[in-house]
Amino acid sequence: MAEFSGRTALRAQGRRVAAALGGRQPSGTRHPLVAVAMVLPLAIVLAVVFGGWEAVMTQASSVVGMLGR
Repeated sequence: MAEFSGRTALRAQGRRVAAALGGRQPSGTRHPLVAVAMVLPLAIVLAVVFGGWEAVMTQASSVVGMLGR
C-alpha cells in the first residue's frame, strides 16, 4: 500500500511542478484527425525509405474507413 501512496505523491508533485512552470495538464483525449496529422509525416518518410508505399496506403485507407463511421 505504501508503494501506491508513494506513486500518488510523486504524481501530485509532478503536477505541482508542471503548474508552477506553466505547463498544461493533458486532457487524455485527442481528435482522430489531429492524431492522423501527427503520424502522417513519419509514415510517409518510413514508406519512402523502406519502400512500403502499398502497405502505408492500405493502412491509410483503413484509417479513413474507420473515421468515416
